[in-house]
Amino acid sequence: MKVAVVKYNAGNIRSVDYALKRLGVEAVITADKEKLQSADKVIFPGVGEAETTMKHLKATGLDELIKNLRQPVLGICLGMQLMCRHSEEGAVDCLNIFDVDVKRFVPQKHEDKVPHMGWNTIGSTNSKLFEGFTEEEFVYFVHSFYVPACDFTAATTDYIHPFSAALHKDNFYATQFHPEKSGKTGEKILMNFLNL
Repeated sequence: MKVAVVKYNAGNIRSVDYALKRLGVEAVITADKEKLQSADKVIFPGVGEAETTMKHLKATGLDELIKNLRQPVLGICLGMQLMCRHSEEGAVDCLNIFDVDVKRFVPQKHEDKVPHMGWNTIGSTNSKLFEGFTEEEFVYFVHSFYVPACDFTAATTDYIHPFSAALHKDNFYATQFHPEKSGKTGEKILMNFLNL
């Protein structure tokens, strides 16, 4: 199985690569369009800022390439947000794979800290990513922006208010949390993705 990780100007690619290696998968980290198109699975990770990253994707043509991929694609954190229609981070139009906007967390009370950072549970899971899950599982989050619950929501988390912890539409899957930093639960999610 050929697994490709999209190489672009966003951090966190190495930790995804290490997580895949732990599962016995040697991924190729690439921005090469042919390699991405011919891969069996594509992972679109990201830690960074939406506006700058979208400029980079447009300048390199990766924006159109990612939107038109036909194999299973997994967006992680910023990758998930960039797969949405629009982000309040830099007020930028994104890839519009998921027809929903990314919002900024606004603290409602004194103890609400932004970014939402650390372990939290996911529930209401309804995607093959979460096959074998019987109860709420803990996963690792770091984010200041969120995707509201919508028609594409594949898992939810509650922080300040409920939001989409994961999205799914056709061959596109996405998690707001970091499966590569979420221990055994994250490994299970990555394995489920690789087995799609």
